[in-house]
Amino acid sequence: MTKRLTAEFIGTFWLVFGGCGSAVLAAAFPEVGIGLVGVSLAFGLTVLTMAYAIGHISGCHLNPAVSIGLYIGGRFDAKDLLPYIVVQVLGAIAAAALLYLIASGKAGYDIGVNGLAANGYGEKSPGGYGLQSAAIIEVVLTFGFLIVILGATDKRAPAGFAGISIGLSLALIHLISIPVTNTSVNPARSTGPAIFEGGVALDQLWLFWAAPIAGAILAGLVYKWLGKAD
Repeated sequence: MTKRLTAEFIGTFWLVFGGCGSAVLAAAFPEVGIGLVGVSLAFGLTVLTMAYAIGHISGCHLNPAVSIGLYIGGRFDAKDLLPYIVVQVLGAIAAAALLYLIASGKAGYDIGVNGLAANGYGEKSPGGYGLQSAAIIEVVLTFGFLIVILGATDKRAPAGFAGISIGLSLALIHLISIPVTNTSVNPARSTGPAIFEGGVALDQLWLFWAAPIAGAILAGLVYKWLGKAD
C-alpha cells in the first residue's frame, strides 16, 4: 500500500504540475504560447505517460472521482478509497505549491491576476459561463471520462491500449470545457490551485468536488450494467 500511495502522489503531482503548469507558464507566453489546444494536450499527456509508468503499481487513478467511480463500478476496494483520495489531494497541493514558486519568479507575476489555472464559473469562467453550465459540463464530462476508463480497463478490452484512450479522452475533455470551467473533472486538480489562489477560486471549489463525483458515481452505476456479461 505504501508503494501504491506513493505512486498516486507522484502521478497526481505530475498531472497538476504538467497540466496547470502548461497553462500558467506556457499558454500565455507572448511568442510561442501553446493556447487551449496545447494545454489540452498537456493534460492528456500527463495521464497517458503516468498510465504506463505507474498503472501497474497503483492503477493510476490520479483523481478522487476516478477512485470513487471505480469503487462504484466494483473495481476498487472501499478500504483503499480514503487513503487514495488523501494522497491525490496532497500531490495536487504539492504541485500547485511548486508551480507557484516557479511562476512567482517572473517579474510582474501576481497570483491574484495571473492565477494558477484554478477552476471556476461566473467571473472565474474563462468564457463567462454560469453555475448551471459549469455543473452540467463537469458532470457530463466526468461521466464520459469514467465510462472510457471503465471500458478501456475492462478485461475484455484490447490489452495495452488503456493509457492511450484515457489520455486522449482527457485531452478531448479539455478541448471542450476549458472555456467553461477551465476543466476540472478532478477534485484534487481543482483543490491544489484553489488553495493558493484563495478568494473566489476557494469559494467555488465545492462545485468541483460535487459535480465530478456525481458524474463518476453515475458512470460507475451505468457501466456496472453496461459492461455486465449477458
